Amino acid sequence: MHEAAHKLLFSDKRWNDWIGTWVIAYPVFIPIQLYRRVHFAHHQDEFGPDEPDLAFYRPYPCTRAALRRRLLRDAIGISGWKNFTPLIKNTTTPRLRRIGLSIFAVQAVLWTVSWLATGHWWIYPLLWWLPWMTQWRVINRLRSIAEHGGMERSKDRRATSHNVRQSLVARFWFVPYHTGWHLAHHVDMGVPWRNLPAYHAELERAGYVTDALTYPDYRALWKALSSAAAPIPPASA
Repeated sequence: MHEAAHKLLFSDKRWNDWIGTWVIAYPVFIPIQLYRRVHFAHHQDEFGPDEPDLAFYRPYPCTRAALRRRLLRDAIGISGWKNFTPLIKNTTTPRLRRIGLSIFAVQAVLWTVSWLATGHWWIYPLLWWLPWMTQWRVINRLRSIAEHGGMERSKDRRATSHNVRQSLVARFWFVPYHTGWHLAHHVDMGVPWRNLPAYHAELERAGYVTDALTYPDYRALWKALSSAAAPIPPASA
């Protein structure tokens, strides 16, 4: 979905937008048209006055207790409900009604197909909607703060985006499709996902990305971001 929002999923714009919208974004409750607009604003000036995602990044570093409270709200569905209710309201807003109804129409199809395929009506709410409301919120917060938490506004992307050494487990579960090479993505958002590892390697060879800027793993970064006194970025890996 992120790749489609960047118009990089397919070279043909029509296929990019159709697949990105109906096959990827709407099944995961994302109005990609709005996401694209907001996400491009994020890339244009991270931490600037018009940064749409600032609420995700500004509170860090924080205390461990504060991070635990936020993750608990995510895990029990409080954050999910705050994201779900606007989708419902969109169905009654003339400007957004078509998008809102389209998203719920796709969800109805998913529910129907899963019910017919398994014979159990509860498969969809238990294994699709509920994880989106809970598990996905936790993952999304942890990934968001791992990308920009505690950074600052700067023309140097190394001051706005974290760099974390990638592991196979993280790449499978937490940052698939090379999204973990986030600094490289922000240096040039026109590089397709499949080329980000190679582009990152070129940035390392050029001396732009160094060990002093790199966290050894995500746990080390989250630990630093949950300690108000922690330096961002680390002195060394």
